[in-house]
Amino acid sequence: MLKVHDIMKNYENKQVLKGVSFHLKKGESFGLLGPNGAGKSTLIGIMTGLIRATSGTVTIGGLDLTKETKQAQQLIGIVPQEIALYLDLTAKENLMFWGKMYGLKGKELKNRVQETLELIGLDNRSNDKVNVFSGGMKRRVNIGCAILHRPKLLIMDEPTVGIDPQSRNHILETVKTLNSEGMTIIYISHYMEEVEYLCQRVAIMDQGSFIAIGNQKELSELVGKKREMIFTIKCEQGQNDIDRMCQYIHQYDPLKDIVVQENQIKLFDEHPQQLLSDLIQGMTELNVQMMSAEIVEPNLENIFLYLTSKKLRD
Repeated sequence: MLKVHDIMKNYENKQVLKGVSFHLKKGESFGLLGPNGAGKSTLIGIMTGLIRATSGTVTIGGLDLTKETKQAQQLIGIVPQEIALYLDLTAKENLMFWGKMYGLKGKELKNRVQETLELIGLDNRSNDKVNVFSGGMKRRVNIGCAILHRPKLLIMDEPTVGIDPQSRNHILETVKTLNSEGMTIIYISHYMEEVEYLCQRVAIMDQGSFIAIGNQKELSELVGKKREMIFTIKCEQGQNDIDRMCQYIHQYDPLKDIVVQENQIKLFDEHPQQLLSDLIQGMTELNVQMMSAEIVEPNLENIFLYLTSKKLRD
């Protein structure tokens, strides 16, 4: 369904994308993770034909996006991170407008609008103006506009940011339904649990490159025997307690990669139980009070942290 080959993008003297390549099979659900500034938005712009790559090719459904742009774009639905609706129109009017933009008309347009309203759970609010909707309802209409023309490839960029749990669950189940019906999904999110729930394969992107790609078992194998350890410290002396503890860890093992998040220290080790005992002794010597210690089995969040040494929103 999608082939991205050796995509590079330069802005003046800065290389934003550094030879990104991947492919998606029809009906696959694919997660894309990366901290802010990793190059995700630029990659999306190139895959949708809105940004021209410096080099490389994108093929959608066998169509070269550069040479057959309009035909390829007809196969794409895009759910942008920002709400892209006319707030003074009703939900139905928004869907009618975007349906016409995709070339739908007459009975087919009316049927598609009704089907979409039912799918996003807003058929009973179809004649209400969007400006009275909650954030979650607006995002559901946003999704409706993207799927109205039944795209082969749906790209969703942070579709659940800042919404209520009910709308989030509805959106996740809608994505599941669309995928089960054969729609290929690219899902970009800062919520790891959503990506774990929805996606068969995941790519982790940082500094313009894919640093890992695979299913969750394959990504877990990149961590190997190492396990994430999380120490939460009671910072009676503020940042000084954190700094002294980090110095102790580096003296204990200079090779340890440490990530500090507020009053937490995170690191990886192949023998976490022994390290835990040693670091508790170090805290006692330094008179640093530990509030909790946790050893975490591999999941997307700590795999991401292990590979990038960053929080997802860094």
